[in-house]
Amino acid sequence: MPLRVYYEDTDAAGIVYYANYLKFAERGRTEMMRSLGFEHSRIYDETGVAFAVRRLSADYRAAARLDDALTVETAVEAIGAATLSLDQQIRRDGETLVALDVLVACVGRDGRPRRVPPGLRAALACRAKSPASGPPIVQKTP
Repeated sequence: MPLRVYYEDTDAAGIVYYANYLKFAERGRTEMMRSLGFEHSRIYDETGVAFAVRRLSADYRAAARLDDALTVETAVEAIGAATLSLDQQIRRDGETLVALDVLVACVGRDGRPRRVPPGLRAALACRAKSPASGPPIVQKTP
């Protein structure tokens, strides 16, 4: 997913504020799902399942600055019964600025864990890393 760093994303020195990378990653996950035909609102309306970040690790390697052109790449590492393990890279000109390992939980309207919907599971399975299939297909979200 391409994105541009705007003034609102930066601090007084023109450097992206660290928490904004989490917003960029959220957009990347959302657009990956959309590219597979699974908009969050439709999944929720049809199945009652929403997504919540359960755990996240971010490795901040270099700073992005005002007007930088970035890309957010999202790869499916594993699909659990009620979780998705994702690898996300926020890059500038191929250089990884921030690497994120994200565990997303599926939850119902009551906030309790729910299984990954079958249709979504099938769509994500082709992108999941597994020993038999080799490295994951990186979904560069539009």
